[in-house]
This record gives sequence, C-alpha cells and structure tokens, in this order.
Amino acid sequence: MKLNDLLHALFTYTQKGEGNPDILSIESDSRAVKDGSLFVCIPGYTVDGHDFAEQAVQQGAVALVSEKELNVSVPVIVVRDAHRALAELANLYYQHPTKSFSLIGVTGTNGKTTVSHLIERIHRNESQKTGLIGTINMKIGDEEFETKNTTPEPLLLQKQFARMRDQHVDTAVMEVSSHALTLGRVRGCDYDIAVFTNLTQDHLDYHGTMEEYRLAKGLLFSQLGNTYDTGRKKVAILNVDDEASSTYEKMTSAHILRYGIDREADIQAHDISFSANGTRFRLTTPDQEREVKLKLTGKFSVYNALAAISASLANGLALDRILENLEAIEGVPGRFELVDEGQNYPVIVDYAHTPDSLENVLVTVKDMAVGKVFAVVGCGGDRDRTKRPLMAKIASKLADTAVLTSDNPRSEDPDRILDDMVEGVEGEYVRITDRSEAIHYAIAHANKGDIVLIAGKGHETYQIIGDQVLDFDDRTTARQAIKERKS
Repeated sequence: MKLNDLLHALFTYTQKGEGNPDILSIESDSRAVKDGSLFVCIPGYTVDGHDFAEQAVQQGAVALVSEKELNVSVPVIVVRDAHRALAELANLYYQHPTKSFSLIGVTGTNGKTTVSHLIERIHRNESQKTGLIGTINMKIGDEEFETKNTTPEPLLLQKQFARMRDQHVDTAVMEVSSHALTLGRVRGCDYDIAVFTNLTQDHLDYHGTMEEYRLAKGLLFSQLGNTYDTGRKKVAILNVDDEASSTYEKMTSAHILRYGIDREADIQAHDISFSANGTRFRLTTPDQEREVKLKLTGKFSVYNALAAISASLANGLALDRILENLEAIEGVPGRFELVDEGQNYPVIVDYAHTPDSLENVLVTVKDMAVGKVFAVVGCGGDRDRTKRPLMAKIASKLADTAVLTSDNPRSEDPDRILDDMVEGVEGEYVRITDRSEAIHYAIAHANKGDIVLIAGKGHETYQIIGDQVLDFDDRTTARQAIKERKS
C-alpha cells in the first residue's frame, strides 16, 4: 500500500518531507523494523519511540509517524496522538478485518476469561471456526499463541484479526480489559456483542477511583455503534444484578439483553442448587424454559453461564444446542481447577485476585467442605494497596486458616505487602512469605474432608520478583507437595 493511500486513515496530520513510498509493514517496535516499514513512534512508560527514529530509518523504515518533527531522511507524518494514529492506520492497512466475522467482547472485573472460553467452546462445537483472545492465550481454530496482555496492542490486535479473517473465522471472542479501553487498544474493532460480567474493586492503582474504573468499562458499550442495522444487530449483554449495568444501558444505543439471578431479567436462573459434582438451575428466556445441569459449581459459575448463554443467543445460536454444548464443558484452566493426585482432600487452584472474586470462591468452597478450609492468598506488588487488607480480611473470616503469602511482588518487598495484608486479618492466619512454602504448609496440614484453596495466580506459570520472571505454577507446586506428603 502506498503511503498516501494509507494516510486516508488519518483525519488531521502534517507531512514533513517528500515521498510516497510503498508501505510493506507497520511497526511500533524499532527492533521489528525492516525494509519498507512505516515506523510509528509511540511514547511509552519506560521508553519513547521517538528516541529510536534514526535507528528505524537505518533498518529500512521508509516513513515515520511522530508526535513531533524529526530530522531524518524519510517522510515524517506528524500527528497529535500517535497511539490513536497507530490504531487508525493499522485498521486500514489490514482492511478492517473485524467486519468480516462476528466479534464478541467481554469486559468486567471477574469472569472475563471463563465467559470468553465458554462462548468460544459453545460456538466451536457448532462447527464454527472460532478465534479467542484473552488472558490465558490466543487461539485461531486449533492453533494457540501466547499473549502478553489481556488485550493486545492495536497493531498486533489488527494483525491477528486479519489472520482470523484470512483463515475464515466465523466468530471471535476477546477479553477487553479496562486498561485496553482507556489506552485505546481496541479502537477500530467493530464489536457486534459486548458482555458485562460485574464490577468490583480492582486496578485502583491505575484508575484512581471506582467511578473512573466503572466509566472505563463503559467505553466498550459506548463503542457498539449508534445505528440499528437489522442485518447486523449490535447487542449489549448486561448483568442486571450489578448496579453498573444501569450506567452502561445509558451509554449505549445498542439492543439490550439482561441476564441475572436475583433481579428480573431476560435470561434468568431460578431454583439453583449446588453439589460437589456441579450446579443445577431452571433457566427462563423471553419465550422458553429449560433445566440446566453444569459441571461447574458456585454462584459465580451460574453468572458466567448466563453471560455465555446470552451472548450465544444474541449471536444466533439455538438455545438447546447452546445448553448441550455448555453442559459438556468441565472447566477453564486456573479457574476453580482441581489438582487431583488421588488425595482425600480437594486442592483447588483459582485465579481469584480481587476481594469479590476471593469471597465468591471461598463461599463456594465452604459450601462444599466437610472439614476445614485452608486458603493460600497473596497480593501483587506495585498494584492497588487498598485491597490488600480486604483480601486478608475475607480469607481469614471465611477460611479456617488463611495462609498469607506472596503473589507477584514485582519491585516491592513481599514482607511489606504482607504487612499491609495483616492489617485486615480477623481470624486465624499463618504468614509465610515464600509462596511454595505456603502451598506446602497448607497441603501438609489438610486432612480427609478438608479443602485447600490456592488463590490469586490460577493459570499463570510465572512469578515476578524484582525484575525477574521466574517459572512458577501453583498447580505444579501443589502436585509436588501432595506427592511429597504421600512419600
């Protein structure tokens, strides 16, 4: 594509330097620049892309996008906001890929990963080719890729959407984080369905207040479009039991489909019962009623199922097929995942890392427990300090023994993080800084009928200590501890 053709994506800009070169790629990382690249200089938190402009030209960049004039030998396109320009350019360069398939976005504090996986599996089992972008991984059909962020940067995102289009994906599902929405990573994505799970305290280190956090999530619904196209309806799927939904209804002009348990909803669960083997409930829709049996357990699992059912209905699937596929799903990695080595006490690993998600999972565990509950809980470093005592308070109140430990301390002293947590303790607790030792302690003290919950990291296979990313998997560590106890 010629530079001048690509620049149609921008509304205002100034070009410094003559030329209309062929653009063979767009890059925002100078290390990826090659002959024919357009390099977009992005101001970052730790490095500034403008500092690498000359290096990019030496590596073959034929034009630059910049927020200031640069003294280089190639055309420089000066814009006010390079982040926004990157999204606009990438969308045009890859020819608006999200218009080629149904795109479902899932946002909320808790449940994004599970809901996304449920929706993807339901559609995949209907012989659709699916795409999935989220915390655990990215998938196109059977092919899996690692992801660094819950929602990738706009350049990578549009590139992967183009890949999905070229591989004839029918439906793509993606987790949409509040960071991604405020940073503009999803600008240009043509969502058909937006799903809201819930809003509870998290990321206040970034957003500052719950009000700002709530409004950040609402950006997904305000971006659903402002027309009523009967050929491609836009639908907002909202959890009516969460107060934030009323705000999102006002923020979107899309069609609304409400789901819930406690309040009257379009898609609603009644007569819920839980057991160690799963969950049963009666489902009502505007025109149908069904009995549902899930292999997943807990009230939060019912909400996740309702969200997935609602999104699948909005995307045109038949209710009976949705339920048949949903009832066959056994779980999602790191989400209430059982570590089974034949021991007579369940060990569960869960991603719960917010006060609300920890409380939800502990309430479910207590309902299942015959004996005592041990909860291994930590809090991340360089993140919201205000939730640390809340996490410890919940763990110590709901578990018989809270084992307070480290999570991803990052640049903080893990003992200082634990000091913050201990301020909220209201019950019995043990403080063990080393996470592996904490897991071993809980498993060593569990007896028949007790339950060990290891919360916070879920599917993660690393621990961040200082500037090091170390191999660490709660599930692997738990298995080792169980085997060592048996030996």
